[in-house]
Amino acid sequence: MTGIGIEGAKVVIVGGSSGMGLALAMRLLEEGASVTIAGRSEDRLAAACRHLGGHPKLATHVVDIAREEDVAALFRESGSVDHIVSTAADIEGAYQLLPSIELAAAQRVVESKFYGPLLLAKYGAARLPPSGSITFTSGVAAYRPAARGSVVAAVNAALEGLVRALAVELAPIRINAVSPGWVDTPIWNFVAGDAKQATLEAMAQRLPAGRVGQSEDIADAIRFLIGNGFTTGTILHVEGGHRLV
Repeated sequence: MTGIGIEGAKVVIVGGSSGMGLALAMRLLEEGASVTIAGRSEDRLAAACRHLGGHPKLATHVVDIAREEDVAALFRESGSVDHIVSTAADIEGAYQLLPSIELAAAQRVVESKFYGPLLLAKYGAARLPPSGSITFTSGVAAYRPAARGSVVAAVNAALEGLVRALAVELAPIRINAVSPGWVDTPIWNFVAGDAKQATLEAMAQRLPAGRVGQSEDIADAIRFLIGNGFTTGTILHVEGGHRLV
């Protein structure tokens, strides 16, 4: 049996205005899908549209997935969809040693990477066909936590538990997550600041793959999860061998 085709499909990508989500949007548009990129910033969505060349099959929607009414409105306005993807993560201020962690920053991580996905599934599942899918984004921190990463590690692990539970509850809709390793995206501006490049280069020397990831690597993995009809409840690790070192 061949994979599930994407041409003519309707895909919602939350977090699609930058990084991994933007790379995925570009790939799916090239394959003939209709794509809605959603996020909190109207300006960043507009910039993403320009980057994607104002594609005729591209739409945008301003949404804060931590707000239930926003998520309900997203799917009320989108109508039926074939696939839902979330790469959204608000980790600004969360990478701190325990004495310096502010609860508000930790709560934003939980809202963007756990409550948000929960709401996307709650309101999005009813808009999906039986062959549809929902794909979330976890991360290697759940397996290789470092100092300052306790909140992100814990939330990633919680999200993966949610994926397994939803795969059972929402079957035959497929629920999966991709778990990236260190990927060169704008999120590292919050994690490492001015030391971003040096930090990524040091990790590249440690990884069996010999490099850190690029957004396109993760887009490829999500495309697989969308298109493989026999994969559900799965965490797909795309991390250059990080869990081995």
